Amino acid sequence: MIYNPSMDHILNTLNDEQKRAVIHSGSPLLILAGAGTGKTRVITTKIAYLIHNGVDPRSILAVTFTKKAANEMRERACMLNPLAEKAQICTFHSFGAKFLRYYGEQDGISSNFVIYDEDDSVSLLRKAIPDCPKSDAKEFIFKIARAKDFCLSPDDDLSAIDSSPEFAAIYSIYETALRKTGNVDFGDLILRPRQILKKFPEIQQRISRRFSTIMVDEYQDSNVAQFELLQALNSPSTYLCVVGDDDQSIYKFRGAEIKNILSFPDQFAGTEKICLLTNYRSVEPILEAANKSIRNNCGRHGKELVSHRGPGEKPSVLQFENTDEETQKICQLIKEGIKQGQSYSDWAIIYRTNAQSRAFEQEFSRNKIPYKVFGNSGFFEREEVKDGLAYISVFLNPTDTVNFMRIINKPARKLGEKSLGKILSVAENKGVDYFTAGKEAMPLLSKDAQKGLNDFFEIFREAGEKIRMDRDATRNGSLFSETDYDSKERQTCLSEFVNILFEKSGLRELYQKKDEENNTDRLFNLEELSRLAGEYPATGEGLLQFLDNTNLDNTMIQKETSDDVVTLSTLHNTKGLEFGRVVISGLEQGQFPREDKTFDELEEERRLFYVGITRAKDKVIFTYCKYRRTYTGDMWYYKPSIFLKEVMGEDDEKSEDFSETKNFWFNNIRSTPSKSPWEREWPVGQRIFSDDYGYGAVYKHSYTEEGLIITVSFETGLRKNFSIPAEKYKLVKANDEY
Repeated sequence: MIYNPSMDHILNTLNDEQKRAVIHSGSPLLILAGAGTGKTRVITTKIAYLIHNGVDPRSILAVTFTKKAANEMRERACMLNPLAEKAQICTFHSFGAKFLRYYGEQDGISSNFVIYDEDDSVSLLRKAIPDCPKSDAKEFIFKIARAKDFCLSPDDDLSAIDSSPEFAAIYSIYETALRKTGNVDFGDLILRPRQILKKFPEIQQRISRRFSTIMVDEYQDSNVAQFELLQALNSPSTYLCVVGDDDQSIYKFRGAEIKNILSFPDQFAGTEKICLLTNYRSVEPILEAANKSIRNNCGRHGKELVSHRGPGEKPSVLQFENTDEETQKICQLIKEGIKQGQSYSDWAIIYRTNAQSRAFEQEFSRNKIPYKVFGNSGFFEREEVKDGLAYISVFLNPTDTVNFMRIINKPARKLGEKSLGKILSVAENKGVDYFTAGKEAMPLLSKDAQKGLNDFFEIFREAGEKIRMDRDATRNGSLFSETDYDSKERQTCLSEFVNILFEKSGLRELYQKKDEENNTDRLFNLEELSRLAGEYPATGEGLLQFLDNTNLDNTMIQKETSDDVVTLSTLHNTKGLEFGRVVISGLEQGQFPREDKTFDELEEERRLFYVGITRAKDKVIFTYCKYRRTYTGDMWYYKPSIFLKEVMGEDDEKSEDFSETKNFWFNNIRSTPSKSPWEREWPVGQRIFSDDYGYGAVYKHSYTEEGLIITVSFETGLRKNFSIPAEKYKLVKANDEY
């Protein structure tokens, strides 16, 4: 059904600030659109308004960052004025591709070019440099793509990306090879049009005549190359309008440059700035919390959101002892909400990293609460988690064909199809497990394959030293005989065993490198698996319980059958979404934000927190745990995030909503009375800093003839003993204040 109201009627539905933005003309315009202030409505109405006032729709170029956003913009503009169908409403990259089809041949690009994806680029680089390993090629291609995001050529200063001369040389070789093909990669879709516009003034003039109006949505997400392309497209006769929110710039890891929106008035002379401040999504107390948080950032234009909806529930803070208590309490809150008439879809649980979904997925499954993991697969469905579980499963059951084949060459161990075929043949013909078969087939293998197989066996031998296996605790016979283990009952947890598997196998290094190449957090998921293992003893029975419970939890995970489900999501993935009730989990200092975040990075973390708060319509709940288990299996003491102190300041301490935690940011450890004054000075849980080992916490006390020994567990996983008071000079108490 076509909706085509009169323009006067459309303008009358807008508030004053929205209307000003729509009817503005002449000078460049920066629309700062706060969360929930009707940004899309304004930009689509402005397109319709321009056409209504005689602007040729074919002369309007409106660009955004995703195909979904571009389609929505086009549909909504066409509902207001059907002539908007003739406007160029597209993504930055689709505009670049179309531009190169028309003008690329003048710069050596075939009009029939193919756009290379990452795999194509890796193949091209390896063809140009035959001895370059695939893993290295992928890393170089990632860095080349980032260089193009910053509008850097092989001849430019690349030190911000990689300062080694090798990188510049490889970038140059890749570019030469790519030019010879006549094709382009994804980065070229922005970089090459910008270069052509600079190189050929006649093309720039033609484009200026073609597009008299240029509009950019989500401008805070633009990178350096996109900014320079915009500059190249702009001319004195162009009407330029960008829309964005500097307080929601959260994609620096993808190359987004917040300076683009902060410096827009300086880059484009005569810019007028209009702020959209009326928020139609959230009740007043939620916006008050968001405003309190974000005003701590220095790098921003500065604005305060105002609620159109008025008063409502104040945010609340829930403190828990540990993750189990946190997930159980949240389940209880959701169930109580359902009894009161709420829907599951009213709820969203959001967190900093993907790995944090695991505990909620398990608890929701046990409580039959339907959910979906937005933008990601479920925890146990993730590749790295399946890899980790496969190593653990093969240790327990060396006849497991599926998992053995999954891990034998992951990471690569130079065991080709022929070598694997010989091992499988021995296993099948003699009815033995793959480890026995591997040992028997060893003489038949090449030297490289023999080394790879021996390295594989060594992984499990070293890990096996950290776990006591009982013969009756195995399904198909343990990998090692009972005599390979101490008979002494171990007090260690299963995390130590799991971490050796992940470390010695190379899985940790593999996914750490993938995270660096792709700006992901897959290593966190492996570490979350280690944290889970920390709940079980390092025995055969503990190992069986761990695998049984993870398999059961994976089986219990409910597939999405309706829209009425609780949403689990990272903060990054929630941008653009909204929910009735939002729980922001994991607000511990060192977790969110992490200890290594300072200055600009800390400000981006705070913007991420701001985005999370402004997803909520009716209620926001902040949660933090006093103790969380690390991937080494230790229970780690945490203080509440600095973000909580900023949001729930002294002005709110007397509010009933916060009475149970009104002094939460000065929370102290509740340790039992100590017999020794030194124990009182260095209680278990006391945060520590050491010049030699970094941050840690007191893990336990013990006594020798010399007196008190405190064991400090450091964030690296290392534990060190210190004699007190003799060695207290080596330690500094981490400040309890922020």
